[in-house]
Amino acid sequence: MAPDDIAALFSAFGSVTVRRMFGGAGIFADGTMFALIADGVIYLKVGEGNVTMFERENLAPFTYARRAGELAVMSYRRMPDRLYDDPDELATWARAALLAAARPPLRGKPAKPAKPRRNKRPRAR
Repeated sequence: MAPDDIAALFSAFGSVTVRRMFGGAGIFADGTMFALIADGVIYLKVGEGNVTMFERENLAPFTYARRAGELAVMSYRRMPDRLYDDPDELATWARAALLAAARPPLRGKPAKPAKPRRNKRPRAR
């Protein structure tokens, strides 16, 4: 897809920019990447607030093979095909993806609180 085609597709959502990266492209709004394109397919960012939208439709995550051969799964999922013909619903999904992209990711366990420090008394001289 050409950048102009993508801009037209997301026009009901607002202004987007497209940047080539890693053999595909990232789709950005206000400097935040909320979608990507790989092999002609658009994937939207998924987070806590919109994951059920994707699960309800059984949409596959974006994956790629690492150099060692293992499969990496990203926090982007395939955009429903019907959205290519429904700009208003695409705008709803894009807003949710932008919100997901703006939130910091939760990784692993939350950090443990630091142990309290003992106050050291100055040595008498």
